[in-house]
Amino acid sequence: MKKLFISLVVAFAFCTSSMAQVVYNEVRSKAIAAVNNPATNPMLKKINQFKVDALDYMGIKMKETMPDSTVNFLDRQAYALNNFVSLYMQTILDNRKQPAAYQVKLIKLFMDASYSNPLFNDPDKELVLSYFSDGNSLTRFSLDTDWRRAFVAAALEVKKIK
Repeated sequence: MKKLFISLVVAFAFCTSSMAQVVYNEVRSKAIAAVNNPATNPMLKKINQFKVDALDYMGIKMKETMPDSTVNFLDRQAYALNNFVSLYMQTILDNRKQPAAYQVKLIKLFMDASYSNPLFNDPDKELVLSYFSDGNSLTRFSLDTDWRRAFVAAALEVKKIK
């Protein structure tokens, strides 16, 4: 009877952990699929590569610095990252006919929202700012970002300047 009970507990724990990180895994797998699809637009590939890199960074840093955090935390961050990037792309597309100076202001708004809301306070600035510092990147954001706070900050600033 004890063996059956232990087996059930282990099976339940395995099922629970496999159901965990549903959002994180979904966002990551869709981004990887877009990156690996030869038919994907090169611009979308770059955006999805950023998502993959940001999610991988987040997963590694969570294990290192916050091993006791819940998987829901990682899911919420992944969801907010996806929303942040979607808001960024939609804002840029909606304002593509605006003067270049206004478009630069919008890009800097999102860059600032990302940079000003660190999640881990990682001292490895070369890694953390690899996209941020790359002038050719479409997603010039910090990898070390609390995406939930950054999304709220960006959304509020976009509303203010409209």
